[in-house]
Amino acid sequence: MTEALPPTTAAETPLDRGPHRTLAEASRERRDVVTGEVMAEERLIRFVAGPDGTVVPDLARKLPGRGIWVAADRASVETAARKNLFARSAKAKLVAPKDLADQVDRLLLRRVLDGLGLAKRAGDLISGFEKVSTALTSGKAAWLIEASDGAPDGRRKILAVARKSPRQPRMMAAFSAEELGLALGGENVIHTAFLAGRGADRWTFEVLRLSGFRPLLPESWREEP
Repeated sequence: MTEALPPTTAAETPLDRGPHRTLAEASRERRDVVTGEVMAEERLIRFVAGPDGTVVPDLARKLPGRGIWVAADRASVETAARKNLFARSAKAKLVAPKDLADQVDRLLLRRVLDGLGLAKRAGDLISGFEKVSTALTSGKAAWLIEASDGAPDGRRKILAVARKSPRQPRMMAAFSAEELGLALGGENVIHTAFLAGRGADRWTFEVLRLSGFRPLLPESWREEP
């Protein structure tokens, strides 16, 4: 059984800071329509009413109209759709598509993958076993991103390096080598590191939301010797 580094979970987000220190921080909180809990925007998905009365996900929080906020996890979105909470919140007739949670999942996955491409162009992302190993050893890697279909032997070796890092990186493997290669302009990208910094912090918020809709590590990894 391969002992992977633990993936990031919503419980690890740095957003839970206790009492607000500024009005700006307070203004970035919204109420989840499912539980009524007030939480930071980054832990929620914004929805708006489309022109045809359909509920539309607004992951970038830029679409016009009154926002309806739901916790960033599959169960919450499905509950909001099933109980007609979008219409109740908007006080208007709204229809939530049956595959709304799947829509959010796909959109989040694309945002996370596109974020890797942006990080690559900004110089915040490095790939290749040796380069990633160096970043891990020096404690510069905030994230270790492994191809979901990479060879177990190579994965065991890079994980061994990561465990000895002075800064334990978070880990995800939601993309295949081909998907990573297309995003990063290479072929069959297996090992990637997201260097610590503001870019990694912004990307982490997207990954945290994605983790509410799908596991960040393949279940099959747990069965490896």
